[in-house]
Amino acid sequence: MKDFIKKIFLIPIWIYQYSISPLLPSACRFSPTCSQYTKEAIEKHGVWKGFKLGVARIAKCHPWGGSGYDPVP
Repeated sequence: MKDFIKKIFLIPIWIYQYSISPLLPSACRFSPTCSQYTKEAIEKHGVWKGFKLGVARIAKCHPWGGSGYDPVP
């Protein structure tokens, strides 16, 4: 059941990565990208904690935020 719930949360990320993201110019300040980071966080830590880490990462993406290599903890 947990794997099914993970897949439900990963489907929108996959859709974004393979259909929307290639159409947009590369503008991510971090490595890995926020979508890849969230995907890895959900796979590593589960849906709840992974989603929270992903939201926190996206919240750091602003002109005064950081940049560079930021792996999933």
